[in-house]
Amino acid sequence: MTFKIRRYTIFAVSILDSFKVIAFTHKTLPLELIGKLHLTQEEQTQVLGALKINFGFEELLFLSTCNRIELFVKSPLELNRLVVKELALFLNSRLNNVETTALSEAAELYEGQEGVEHILKVASSLDSLVVGEREIITQVRKAYDFCNLLGLTGDFIRLLIKQTIETAKDIYTNTDIAKNPVSVASLAYRQLRQLGIKNDARILFIGSGETNTILASYFQKHKFANFTVFNRTLSNGQKLASLLNGKAFELPALKNFKEGFDVMVVCTSSSDVIITEEIFNILKRGSPAKKVIIDLGLPSNVEESVSKNAQVNYIDINSLKMQAEANLQLRKNEIVKCEEIIRERAEQFNALYAERRIEVAFGKVPKQVRAIKDLALNEVFAKEINLLDIQSKEVLEKVLSYMEKKYNAVAIKTAKELLLNSKN
Repeated sequence: MTFKIRRYTIFAVSILDSFKVIAFTHKTLPLELIGKLHLTQEEQTQVLGALKINFGFEELLFLSTCNRIELFVKSPLELNRLVVKELALFLNSRLNNVETTALSEAAELYEGQEGVEHILKVASSLDSLVVGEREIITQVRKAYDFCNLLGLTGDFIRLLIKQTIETAKDIYTNTDIAKNPVSVASLAYRQLRQLGIKNDARILFIGSGETNTILASYFQKHKFANFTVFNRTLSNGQKLASLLNGKAFELPALKNFKEGFDVMVVCTSSSDVIITEEIFNILKRGSPAKKVIIDLGLPSNVEESVSKNAQVNYIDINSLKMQAEANLQLRKNEIVKCEEIIRERAEQFNALYAERRIEVAFGKVPKQVRAIKDLALNEVFAKEINLLDIQSKEVLEKVLSYMEKKYNAVAIKTAKELLLNSKN
């Protein structure tokens, strides 16, 4: 690294010193405690403007997801654990001392260049609970749009989010960080589609918990329409059935179900076998067609004789988990490549922000030059100019206006060239 690059780096970092990040994430805090800092959009409207004023933030972006709450701020305020504690209390005044202490001690704090790289990592999913999940880029964009609507953000965060979104898109497009599914539900659905299941297939859900609900969303997204839900508690089964426009029954009704099935998804909290060979034969109703059973329960709710039946394509959670772990490792292998892109993009942002500062600073120059020109025409040289004929005055005005425009362009160009030369 040459001396000039070092000199530029020091300059770039110094102008970023006012950028700070306060992050409460799954890496250091329980999700339940993070959730106590969550604000609905209505609450954000009521709280964030006051928070910005109270702490003297120049700009503020508030990001809230299921496993993180982050504040991105532009402020000269020095971050410390006491400030973080006060911030947490401002977001939720009902927090007790134990909770605010835990939040302040476990919060991740970043400043300047580290803060820029952090937000790039967040939007690119390198910091996510599930590495490579794409939802976070949308969450960052929506958070910015809403905070911008509230008038909380400014030029710095606008430029930073633009660079952040472009970086995330670059990583998702040019690396394999998101190309291998790592959720059991997505892997199960992918295996199912590889079996050539048609959209008019009769699908049974045994259980209506979170895993089955997630898998149901894949079916719904791809226009499957024939659903029946069996659940121990009918009201819970009806919730899932209503989402799918299907029917719901209590679990004991399985032995009386006469409509047959093509695909069965089994996942309950029970430790007992639910799909016995007897129940399977009742549900199959003598059909010679091969059935698909997706068994996502731990322990399994499907009797071994059923899972090994020659007439069953059996997709089990253990094989899915092995594939998920292998895919997660593949994603993690891409992290080095992603981090290199992030470092380059962070450096690029330094240059963009420095250039923007020059544009803002020189934005005042045209007005000042125009004032000098007007002073010269109307006061300093007013007597001499009044002696000129109309045509001469018009030519003089054109010459001065031309020089005014050219001076402004040359001044900004020269400043930018000085900045670029300082990097080489």
